[in-house]
Parts: sequence; structure tokens; C-alpha cells
Amino acid sequence: MSVYCEIVPYFDAIEKVRAYKPSGIILSGGPDSVCREGSPFLPLEIFEMGIPVLGICYGFQLLAKSLGGNTVSGGNKREYGKAVAVRLDDGVLFKDLPEQFQVWMSHGDRVDQLPAGFKIFAKSGNLIAAAADESKKIWGLQFHPEVVHTPRGKEILENFLTSACGCKRDWTMASFIKSTVESIKAQMGSESAICGLSGGVDSTVAALLVHEAIGDRLTCIFVNNGLLRKNEFESVLQNFQQRLHLKVLGVDASDRFLALLKGIEDPEKKRKIIGNEFIRVFEEESHKIGNSSFLVQGTLYPDVIESVSVRGPSAVIKSHHNVGGLPSEMKLKLIEPLRELFKDEVRKVGEELGMDESFVHRHPFPGPGLAVRIIGSITEERLFVLREADAIVQEEIERAGLMRDLWQAFAVLLPIQSVGVMGDDRTYENVAALRIVTSMDGMTADWAKLPYEVLEKISNRIVNEVRGINRVVYDITSKPPGTIEWE
Repeated sequence: MSVYCEIVPYFDAIEKVRAYKPSGIILSGGPDSVCREGSPFLPLEIFEMGIPVLGICYGFQLLAKSLGGNTVSGGNKREYGKAVAVRLDDGVLFKDLPEQFQVWMSHGDRVDQLPAGFKIFAKSGNLIAAAADESKKIWGLQFHPEVVHTPRGKEILENFLTSACGCKRDWTMASFIKSTVESIKAQMGSESAICGLSGGVDSTVAALLVHEAIGDRLTCIFVNNGLLRKNEFESVLQNFQQRLHLKVLGVDASDRFLALLKGIEDPEKKRKIIGNEFIRVFEEESHKIGNSSFLVQGTLYPDVIESVSVRGPSAVIKSHHNVGGLPSEMKLKLIEPLRELFKDEVRKVGEELGMDESFVHRHPFPGPGLAVRIIGSITEERLFVLREADAIVQEEIERAGLMRDLWQAFAVLLPIQSVGVMGDDRTYENVAALRIVTSMDGMTADWAKLPYEVLEKISNRIVNEVRGINRVVYDITSKPPGTIEWE
């Protein structure tokens, strides 16, 4: 929203406040429970400095408890996913919002008694959805305004930023590019670098930023780990060399990756094996082309949040191959220019850098590739089956003109078989699940309400054209409680 912000853990928040003198403070959501002993807390000085404070979910529950209210464990009244908030009063946050509006809930605990001076501004059923003591510039929301599934959430945040905090919306991606390029120049000096390309928008934008800083001292490496989609190795190489004019080296290391993954079923082991082997390939290629000192990666903030708790008490959801999957000892120093950004911000950077729309809006593809879309062990046969099914998903989504409306669309090969009947014969073959979601930044997502005829076409084609699959199911789980990828 073009307002500069920094994320800091609760245990050094007071020092940051005093050092930066911010215009406002947002207390984020989190996986813990304020009812649990030892859960993250807040010093009361936060509320005594006259700085506007907005608590979201856990942040709301915490400020209510800290200021003399009461938060209780949810029991049977937990809320996950879509809900309807009923506005009881405008206040600062709900200016120009309708009386009822859709919100996104994700909580177990709830505030059942407000601190003195607080007033309820919205409810969700019988539960408090929003409350505030506007005289003290303190607001709390039980729902998440920052996700795309709270459609009016940006207006709520804008009201907090502009009306409550008096912020000017003047922090742009152009200013980010300028400061980042200067930072890379200072960090690297006259050294050279390699960039691990995946073909996705993150690593592409990271490569362009570093190329802007050091020019031809950057060599991009695109590794075929044997887990890519159908024809992806060839098409990505061609795109980078012909359309982005980056120096790109293609390395086919599929045999070594698949050998290491043989018989491995645990998804965390898969990710760590793949992350380690990527680094080893990069180190070898770096040595061949002249001992580059730096490795550029397109790591984003969601990767960091979900992989390692580096900035506070966030939960480890899964080890991303370029964060939690990195080996403990590396010869290359990391450069991660996008580490503090979310996907929607990265796309804006890409647009600012003049990238093609097809690059900017390419659907995310996980670093471990199809390894985390094949549940269970990975074999050449199962990879072939999944590639063929996934190619049909991509073709039909593209044909229906839905690519830009979706965050991700793909097939997952399940470790179960089901009975079918084909040509009057009994079959006993694999089940494929379709995972097609909408999202803004990948932190939350909802399943896509695709037209039935599109789902029907995908299902019919997979069953008819892919030998080995006789049943297609559709995953209708939101994130949370599910994740986008199955592993």
C-alpha cells in the first residue's frame, strides 16, 4: 500500500519504537494462544506512547488481555475461513464500508470481555469481530484485513494508515529498486555471482536486480532436477536467452537428484535433499565458470516465515528448499534481494523493471518441483503420469482464459488407487487431485470456484488421455487450515 514498514519480533519492539518513532504499530496474527503460559507478550509501554496501534487476530487478543480485558480459548467456537462481519458503528476503520461485509477468520481463541473504555464496532455472529478505544488510538480486529479474502480489507488498512496514523503513501517499488541495486553494488564490490533460476517470477526479478547492479558478472543457472513440468527445461531456457537477454547456463542434473530421492516419502526429507543438492550443483558450476563468490536466490518473505523463525515467533510450516533446506556449510555467500517482499510486491518490481506480462504473472512453482506434488515415493513412471496430467490442467486453464484470475493451478498424484470401469473393463489405478486456488500473496488462499464445464473438461481429458489415472478429485480446502501445496 506504498507505506514503508518493518517487521520486528515482539521482544525488541520497544527499542524499535524508540529508535524509529513510527507513525503506527500493527500487532500481527500468530499461531500461539494468549491463554498459554509463555506465549508472546507485549510491554504496556507500547500502549502508553500515544502511537496508533492496530491489533489483528492474536494481536487483538493480546492487547485486550494486556489492557484488562479477557481472552478465552475457542473451544467449539473456533472460526476458520470466510465469515460475515456486521458493522455496528463506523469509527475510524470502517468509514464508507457497508453494514455487512465478508471477512477472513483464522483463530481458536476469542476476546469475550473488552478492556475498560473499549467499544464493539463489529460482530461475527455472537463473537466480537472488531473493537476499539479511539480516544487512546487503539483498535483490534479479530479477522484478517490483509488477505484478499477480506475484499474490503484494504480500505480498512488504508483508513488506519491515513486517518489514524497520518501516513503518506509514497514508498514505491521504484524507490525499492534504486536502494536495492545500490545495496547489491556495495555488498558485492567487484565480485561475480551466479543466480539459481527456477523460471518463476521471484528468481527472475532477483536476477534482473542483480544484473542491474553488476551486469555481465552475473551468470544464471537453470538446473533440471528431473522434477520439472512437461517440456519446462527447454522452454524456460529459450525464454530467458531470447526475451530477457540474461546469460543463462542450463544444467541437466536430473539423474543425481532422482537417485538421491529414490524411496524417500517424507516431504521434509525430500525438500532438504533437494535444497542440499541444488547448492552442490551451484557450487560445482561456479567453480567451472570462475569461482563466483555469491549465490543469488529469489527467496521471498513467505518462504522465510514458513521455513525458519528468524524474525520472531512464527511457526515452521515447511522447509523451503532455499531457506530451511540449505546445507549448514556453504562456499557461496547468499544474496537475496527480495527476502523482505511478498509475491504481489515482487510482481510490481517486475513490472517496474519492464518484464513481460507472461513472466510477471507466471504461476508459482515450488523449488522441489513435482517431488512435493507426488505424495509418497518418486519414480520415473509416477513423474511421467503427473507431468501428463498437469500439462492438461495448464492447457485447459489457459484455454478458458483463467490464468490471470488464479494464483496456482496444478495436479497432485495421490498414493492411493481406486476402482474404475473403462470400456466395460475393471480398472484399479491412480487418483489425481486438482489444486486450483486464488490468493494475493500465498500466505492465505481459497479454492477457486471454476466453471463446472472447465473442471469437467480437465477431468475427462486426464482420465481419457493419461494412462494410469482413472479418477480425478477437486481439493476445496482453504489456506488455512490447509496449505496450497500438499507437501
